[in-house]
Order: sequence, then structure tokens, then C-alpha cells
Amino acid sequence: MYTAITELLNQLDVDSIPLSRKRDLDQLSTYINQSLKKYKKAQLTFICTHNSRRSHLCQIWAQVAARHFDIPDVYCYSGGTETTAVYPMIIKTIKKQGLTVTKSKPKDNPKYYIEYSEVMPPITAFSKIFDDESNPTSQFGAVMTCDHASENCPFVPGAEKRFGITYLDPKISDDTPEQKEVYKERSLQIATEMKYVFSQVQSN
Repeated sequence: MYTAITELLNQLDVDSIPLSRKRDLDQLSTYINQSLKKYKKAQLTFICTHNSRRSHLCQIWAQVAARHFDIPDVYCYSGGTETTAVYPMIIKTIKKQGLTVTKSKPKDNPKYYIEYSEVMPPITAFSKIFDDESNPTSQFGAVMTCDHASENCPFVPGAEKRFGITYLDPKISDDTPEQKEVYKERSLQIATEMKYVFSQVQSN
């Protein structure tokens, strides 16, 4: 794990998470524990309408948190109810927080390869529908990260369980002086909550 990422995660205070929120996060931790015991792996697909902001942050920080706690065989994915592109401010934000990012040839919907460790494969991020062929079709938990996706995607084929862990959209700050700070705060909030989730998972 890159030193900057380890230091950032160590600084995040999981005690700042409200108890009511922890109860929702605990359900996800329980599912991960059950999957690791039953399948020897855990798969999570984070879903938001456009798969451009929140779902990517969740996918990234969940994967990083699993590694931080030395929990193997955790595989994190993301998807949306529509395909757009990863919003550029997401990439700028995670770079400032210590992740290394490379980009495929410029396209309307480029792929980003996000590295957080010298030994682990990079996380691949691009916008896609939640049932894209790159995502699991069975033995996974669906995590709805926005209310709109939750309402418009009541059924996720193949998902064993569905979780509502939603976040305020940082998009509300776009084209304002507060944009950088809002994206930073949302990323750190998600990182803190994913740290908490995996702190409750039993490592083998």
C-alpha cells in the first residue's frame, strides 16, 4: 500500500460516524463476512445513476480499505442506470489524496487505472450500466449510493442482497468556488465509512 494512502486512512476517524449511520454500514460488514465464509470471496457492486461520481468513490475506497485491513478476496465494482463518464473532478480529488491514476486514450468515456499499492492490480474505473459484462452476475451485494438509483433500480439481477448507503451528490458544487472542498469532503466521508465497514470484517 502506498505510504500516503496508509497515512490518510490512519488519520480518518471512524468514531465521527453517527451511530444511526453505523447501523447501515454494519449490515454491509455482515454481508461481507458471510460472503467470505460462504464463497471464500466477497463481491460488491456500488450503483449510482450515472456511475460518474459517488459509485466510483465507493468502489475505490472500499477496495483500498479491504487491502488496508489485509482482507483478501474482496472485489469491488460499480455501475449505473445510465452510462456517462467518470467526472474529471473525481480523478483530480483522488490524485490529491495519494492515488496514482493513468488514463486510456481520450474517449467520451475513458478508462482510468487507479493504483494504491505496489503489488495489487489497479482499480479500473469507467462509466457503465450496473449489469455490464465486467461486473459480477451472481454472488454479490448491490450497494445503492444515491436515492435516484435506488428508486429507479428496484431490482438488481443476480444480487444476493441490496443495501441503501447513500451520499449527497458533490455535483451540487460544480461551477462554484466550493467545488474542490466539496469533492474532497465527500471522498473523505466515503473513505472513512469504507474504513469502518472493513474494520468490522474478520480477516483470515
